[in-house]
Amino acid sequence: MTGPTPPSPYPLGLRLGGRRVVVVGGGAVATRRVPALLDAGADVLLVSPELTPALRAHVDAGRLHWEPRRFAPGDLDGAWLVQVAVDDRAAAAAVSAAAAERRIFCVRADDRTAASAWTPAVTRHGPVTVAVLGGGDPRRAMTVRDAVRDLLSARKGPLLTPQVEEGPPLNTGGRVALVGAGPGDPELITVKGWRLLTEAEVVVADRLVPGLLLDELRPDVELVDASKIPYGPSRAQEEINRILVDRARAGKTVVRLKGGDPYVFGRGGEELLACAEAGVPVTVVPGVTSAIAVPEVAGVPVTHRGVAHEFTVVSGHLAPDAPASLVRWDALAGLRGTLVILMGLKNLAAISTTLMAHGKPADTPAAVIQEGTTAAQRTLRSTLGTVAADVETAALRPPAIVVVGDVVHALSPDAPA
Repeated sequence: MTGPTPPSPYPLGLRLGGRRVVVVGGGAVATRRVPALLDAGADVLLVSPELTPALRAHVDAGRLHWEPRRFAPGDLDGAWLVQVAVDDRAAAAAVSAAAAERRIFCVRADDRTAASAWTPAVTRHGPVTVAVLGGGDPRRAMTVRDAVRDLLSARKGPLLTPQVEEGPPLNTGGRVALVGAGPGDPELITVKGWRLLTEAEVVVADRLVPGLLLDELRPDVELVDASKIPYGPSRAQEEINRILVDRARAGKTVVRLKGGDPYVFGRGGEELLACAEAGVPVTVVPGVTSAIAVPEVAGVPVTHRGVAHEFTVVSGHLAPDAPASLVRWDALAGLRGTLVILMGLKNLAAISTTLMAHGKPADTPAAVIQEGTTAAQRTLRSTLGTVAADVETAALRPPAIVVVGDVVHALSPDAPA
């Protein structure tokens, strides 16, 4: 004998701009959920003794407030919604009780039946957002969501297509895909990269990957936060290599998701070699590199007819006088084309001084673009002689791209035709 059919949930689109949302927990689930809350403009309070590096990056950038401790009922005062992202049922139940007392809707990652609100499977296409509830079955919701996404994107054929990548599979079926996620806008991932992401069982993600891509992962996907925050905590490259190999040898389909392009200062080559040495097949999916895309969206073409016939991309993570630096800054100073510097904000003063010491004019146009292609994008135009001071005054922060050359003003009305 069956009981009465439970009531259906009432679908609702929450406008969270400027409204307090509390997230309890600082692990993988919170890492996946927080970007969507931030994208909705929510005033996010994160309560957790510890955070993943990706969440800490949001804190350091001032996008959310973090209380480094365990949850207290008073944390919900003034909140409109609470997301419980812990696997401790007793702790989650305490949050639910505090939310119910205050009549605040509560989403629980550990127990959907005990939650007063569910997080739907979501797909976004431009201004259109589709949220799907599967009657309590997340896999059903994901399947319907994916079919809707396919229609919105006008892609042909089934969404989850069979594997067609080169190379014989392991007996276990495990494999790794090195996928470039693009410069920050989640819609700039390639179609192939996105398809492989939908097929993944394990995703090993860097800090610079678009957070909204992680929010769309299936609930059973293992998310490994391999964030490499500049000059802060990092997971050793050897450990990342070990995770890729171990998960693939266990028969898993692994996506190594990297900001920009895997091979442009992304250590993708090291990861491919580690997998090849272990006999793990690898698919490489190029990504839109920030070296070109970020200046482009800021109105700075890296080449332009009559202005620049060449561009050079260099890493500025080491100072010009560092013994380990492989960059010939003296030679770069003599080039007439465009110089694009990645990871160079910390050493920008030394880089500018070195270029000028080797003959680069101090009045050479320069631009710095912070978090290009995202809602947080900021652009500063200056000259080589003053750019370091201007960046400090403007309080620009990484990630940022530095462009040096006449292309900075190439699209102005008086530029050469």
